[in-house]
Parts: sequence; structure tokens; C-alpha cells
Amino acid sequence: MEFEKIYEDNYPKVMRLCMGYCNGNEPQAKDLAQDVFVKVWDNLKTFRKDSSISTWIYRITVNTCLVHIREAKKLKFSKKLPIDLESKFEIVKENQENRFQQLYKCINKLTADNKAIILLELEGLQQKEIAEVMGLKHEAVRVRIHRIKKELTKCVKQ
Repeated sequence: MEFEKIYEDNYPKVMRLCMGYCNGNEPQAKDLAQDVFVKVWDNLKTFRKDSSISTWIYRITVNTCLVHIREAKKLKFSKKLPIDLESKFEIVKENQENRFQQLYKCINKLTADNKAIILLELEGLQQKEIAEVMGLKHEAVRVRIHRIKKELTKCVKQ
């Protein structure tokens, strides 16, 4: 498979997943997405085709983001983003951004596995594919998604 086609087909999905892990910080998410595709490029010839290419790339993305989070905790970076939305966006966009930021904050409170599961679910992956990416049974993923949604709903309402 040609790398350019793989990149074009998967970059938007990878970027959205990285945005979820980066609490909506677009420059940081772009850096992570770039790291993901460097890894894809470096390892494409070793892809065994046990799963679809997109599932393989999702797994690389989740692992890359988890490593980033671990390293950020070691360096004790602040999770708060300096955002000056009023000067950049209209009031409607500001409200939407605030809602997304609140959702990202709530997602960020989840365990690493639950965070990966819900971000993949939000990305529109089938639950069976999420189970494959996460190395879990389909039934376990279905139950977790239900519980995670309840938890996020409660968090966002607070």
C-alpha cells in the first residue's frame, strides 16, 4: 500500500484521536500525529496484515499518546492551556470551544484504557474493532463504553 494514500486516509482520524489525548491542544496533537506517521513509515514493511491498516494505525496512535502522557507527567507539565478565545472567536464559537474543553477535561480524568476506548468510540470505530485495538473482548468494550458515557455525562453536567 502506498504511504501517501495511507496518510491521506488516516490522518484526520489520527488527528482527532490525538486532540482527545491533548485536551484540545492542536499544536501538540499535530506533533503527536506526526510522530504516529513517522512510526507508521518506519514500520510499514513489518505490518503483518493480521488486522486492517487503520486498526494498526489506531494502536500506534493510542500507544504514542499514552507514552506522551507518561512523559508529560514525569516532567510535570501543566495540563491547563492558555486560551484567549474572546480575542480570536465569536461568542458562539467560544461557547462551543468551552464545551469541547470541558469534554476534553472530563475525558482526561478517565483511566488510560477508558480514555482510549471512548476516543475510538467517538472516532466512529465499530466496537469489535475497538476490542481488537485494545486487546479486550467485545462484550467488555460494550459494557465499558456504557459506563464511560455515564461517567462523562455526570462530569460534564458538574
